[in-house]
This record gives sequence, C-alpha cells and structure tokens, in this order.
Amino acid sequence: VQLQASGGGLVQAGGSLRLSCAASGRTFGSYFMAWFRQPPGKDREFVASIRWNGAGGPYYADSVKGRFALVRGSARSNAVHLQMNSLKSEDTAVYYCAARNVPGAPTSEAEYAYWGQGTLVTVSS
Repeated sequence: VQLQASGGGLVQAGGSLRLSCAASGRTFGSYFMAWFRQPPGKDREFVASIRWNGAGGPYYADSVKGRFALVRGSARSNAVHLQMNSLKSEDTAVYYCAARNVPGAPTSEAEYAYWGQGTLVTVSS
C-alpha cells in the first residue's frame, strides 16, 4: 500500500486548504484512513479518521472539530480529502496521511501500518 499526500501550502489565518491522500497498491474496502500532524518541535498528533468503505467516522480531534472535514473521494479515486477551514496559526504542521486494515479507529499513530510522506501546512497570522 502506498499513500500520497498533497495539497499543503502557505495560507493566511482564517483561510482554507484542502489536503488529499491518494492510495494505491490494493483496494481499501475495510481500511481506516487517517490524518495526523506534527507541529514544529512537537509530537505527531491525531487529526481525523474515516473508514474508507461503509460506516465508520469521520472522527476528529477536539482541536479541529467544526473547522475540518474529512470526506471520501470517489470509489475510483481511492482518495480521501481533508478540507481545512478557519485555519489558525496553531494548525501549522507537517500533515501525514495514514491507513490501517484492521477494525477500529484509534488515535495513536502506532496503530497505523501505512504512511504517506508529509505535506507542510503553514498558517501565517
């Protein structure tokens, strides 16, 4: 399984960005897809997760509830998208997409076996 994250960039506070995570290598029928982020000088933290196919999520960290939305792409795209609105300076981080192929939607990065490269989001105040 390969994950490709894209969509990061520089945005002013209050603005929006859309991150995408495209998967390849196998089908994702029962996978959970997640986004984590690592702010400068801090540990990586959970942002949101969703089951690729069927019921399950989306689930959000309290810090992004009401501002971020995680949605599935089309079945052909094998992608998920993280719409980030009302961005704050504290959202500045490298964002990573991750996946797991066992049940459950944990918030611990150790529970995810597959990772994409990070994409940098910088929010200027």
